[in-house]
Amino acid sequence: MKMKVHVPLSTRGVIAISGEPARDFLQGLITNNIQRVSPTCAIYAALLTPQGKFLHDFFIVTHKDRLLLDCKLDRIPDLIKRLTMYRLRSKVDIADESDKWDVGVMLAGDDAGELPPAGTAKTRFDGVSYTDPRHAGMGERTIRQVDEDDTFPTETVQLENNRATYNALRISLGIPDTGTDLIADKSMPLESGFDELHGVDFEKGCYVGQEVTARMKHRNLVKKRLFPITYDGSIAAGAAVKCGDVEAGNVRSAQKGRGIALLRLDLVENGGLTVDGAAITPEKPDWAAF
Repeated sequence: MKMKVHVPLSTRGVIAISGEPARDFLQGLITNNIQRVSPTCAIYAALLTPQGKFLHDFFIVTHKDRLLLDCKLDRIPDLIKRLTMYRLRSKVDIADESDKWDVGVMLAGDDAGELPPAGTAKTRFDGVSYTDPRHAGMGERTIRQVDEDDTFPTETVQLENNRATYNALRISLGIPDTGTDLIADKSMPLESGFDELHGVDFEKGCYVGQEVTARMKHRNLVKKRLFPITYDGSIAAGAAVKCGDVEAGNVRSAQKGRGIALLRLDLVENGGLTVDGAAITPEKPDWAAF
């Protein structure tokens, strides 16, 4: 890339949360520390089941005294339902404002210099932008009011190419995608790298699923991890990964010789992993600590 590339993220939407108790309300629910969110800081976080399984992930920024959650568009009704269930009598307003905001990301070109550190946020004339809190290499995300003049390209082929570029970057860095690599009611956050991707604060206190997550961390109970993989030919998302005759995991994302797979750590160490007889090579992400 020689220049900045804008990628509209049409599968993302925005929930607005307001009211004086909004931060305290979220603090008792999500994996990260909501008190870190400010006009200059955005966070990545998740809502888990009481059993510690992944349900929803989102980015949180502040804009004009409200909290905006950048989240998966088709999962917003379920997320609002769950947040409303926990709200009880708290004077917090939870609203789907996806029709008022466009979510996108600016990918830095080779000559654009380094981005600010992950999570660095700033107020724009039309909304908010922030360096992806998971990994600065994922670019600068934007939440922009839809009624502002749109100066970004809209040509269909170019947009499709931009989305493919973004997805290829995500896969190469081993960053999981909601609904593809992160499966509701199934994925475990630490198997998916949430701690290293700055999505869990182990010092903040209680939240839903905290006990299981902390136990997995402190007792070293994580036995599987998401890995970027490379391969020749073609493989399908969902395909089983084998180590000899033993099932080692499964493919989650796949695109042009690269993918992400959930794999048993012991069998990754053994080597010889295949999908339908074809060799795959797992790679430890540069951000991973395992």
